[in-house]
Amino acid sequence: MTDLHAKYPAISDLRKRARKRMPHFVWEYLDSATGIEATKHRNRTGLDRVGLMPSVLHGEFDPDLATSFLGRVYPLPFGIAPLGMSGLMWADSEGHLARAAARAGIPYALSTVATQSPEDLAPHLGSDAWFQMYPPRDEAIRIDMLARAKSAGFSTLILTVDVPVASRRERQTRSGLTLPPRLTPRLMAQVMTRPAWALAMAKRGMPRMRTLEKYAPETATALSSTAHVGYLLRTAPDWEYVHWLRDAWEGSFILKGVLRPQDAQKAQSAGVDALWVSNHAGRQFDGAPASIDALPKVRAATDLPLIFDSGIEGGLDILRALASGANFVMLGRAFHYALAALGPKGIDHLVDMLSKDLIANMGQLGARTLRDLPTPFRLDGGDPPFALT
Repeated sequence: MTDLHAKYPAISDLRKRARKRMPHFVWEYLDSATGIEATKHRNRTGLDRVGLMPSVLHGEFDPDLATSFLGRVYPLPFGIAPLGMSGLMWADSEGHLARAAARAGIPYALSTVATQSPEDLAPHLGSDAWFQMYPPRDEAIRIDMLARAKSAGFSTLILTVDVPVASRRERQTRSGLTLPPRLTPRLMAQVMTRPAWALAMAKRGMPRMRTLEKYAPETATALSSTAHVGYLLRTAPDWEYVHWLRDAWEGSFILKGVLRPQDAQKAQSAGVDALWVSNHAGRQFDGAPASIDALPKVRAATDLPLIFDSGIEGGLDILRALASGANFVMLGRAFHYALAALGPKGIDHLVDMLSKDLIANMGQLGARTLRDLPTPFRLDGGDPPFALT
């Protein structure tokens, strides 16, 4: 992929090209946060504050990127995060991402509100696929949804807990997007300026939330993208709900959206297998701390394995998260930028780009393995994110 590395050496390059190939209303759905997007910006500035001290005179070595997580050894320390309405970003996004993850040997997580169902993806899943659940209120729907995910080959369940109510997502709302998408003259005009997206979408048809179609009657009127059918079926979960799912699911069970140490401790007592430290990339609450600032505090409160997301823009950010207490990192927007920018080959390019970036930065740190990362420090001179030992 030498030519791609020359032309698109960073996620920012893929993001720039993706924006040119997606209709504006689709771009606003993918790239926006909520409020004035202060939390989204805090994620970036928080990561930029985390320093890692270079180390010299280690001789020649090839860094080992493998990591162990939830009883499995992965060749890379990152995977593909779930993203609602993924297939709106590019036709067959879920299929392309699932197949790419299988090729790379990394996890792929399917959202409840994606545009393909567990059954759709069953032929394309690798050995470790994750299913992300927005919590259905109805117990019968819960039972059926878990059975469908298990039967399709999903081995890990993720309960997203940081969406007790819909966020407003003002940029997304202004775009005019409804779910399922209804192409008004305004949106159709945008589609006509993006022929590659339009052609790919025309071949598959406009995306729908296929997992949920079984449980919800078709609505004649499309709903706001911040109040779609997924919100009509879901509830705001509590700890009793977590215990119910733990008992009902045979497999690894992860809570996604944890920022408080107190919640981490309660989750460990509830029998959760791992926690996902995330502020939903700034899409839910604009007064939240940067995820990277919350990570060390959660790490100090529990010995559960931790996943990190929110704000990752390259291999160095992945190392920052791992050095600050994460055991694994997931990326959502970046993989959709890559797919929209370059088609299916963009996903493989991003995996390769991140791998090369990890290797380059580990060489600077003298880290032969991910276990050799140094203790992080604050580049702005403030208190260290981690107690130095």
